[in-house]
Amino acid sequence: MTPELSRPFSLDHLGDGTRITVQSNADERAALAQRMGIPHIHNLACTFHLRRMGGPVIQATGTLHAQVTQNCVISLEPFDTTITEDFRVRFVPAGTESEDLDIEADDEIPYTGNLLDLGEATAEQLALALDPFPRKPGAELPAESDGEGNAFAALARLRQQG
Repeated sequence: MTPELSRPFSLDHLGDGTRITVQSNADERAALAQRMGIPHIHNLACTFHLRRMGGPVIQATGTLHAQVTQNCVISLEPFDTTITEDFRVRFVPAGTESEDLDIEADDEIPYTGNLLDLGEATAEQLALALDPFPRKPGAELPAESDGEGNAFAALARLRQQG
């Protein structure tokens, strides 16, 4: 399967402090929106600063910028939001990923051969940055009822009758 956003980068071109920006096109954004279950991605760009950490490990720091449409978990209405997220990850050869469960440790992205896929790394950073429970500004949960209409009140009435 080909990723929706693929930007292979050869490690042969890696110098000290290499900076690369991945900019997505409309077709890639549409495919990524479908993959992520959101209505629309209006803009998606990610800047990577790559440097060798020793051996085959590459550290990447960067910033993700995106404008997306998500559906509110309360009203179900679509709304637009802007995401700006700084990140730090490590690219490691496939099969050498750490077993470290420390949540503070850098995420590891496996790569094969001599290529990093900065497009797929961009997609993964977007997936991590999306709010899993998006709430449209101003959306409110319905006010609590007087207790007569909720399920627990109905169970209490049945219990009292029985």
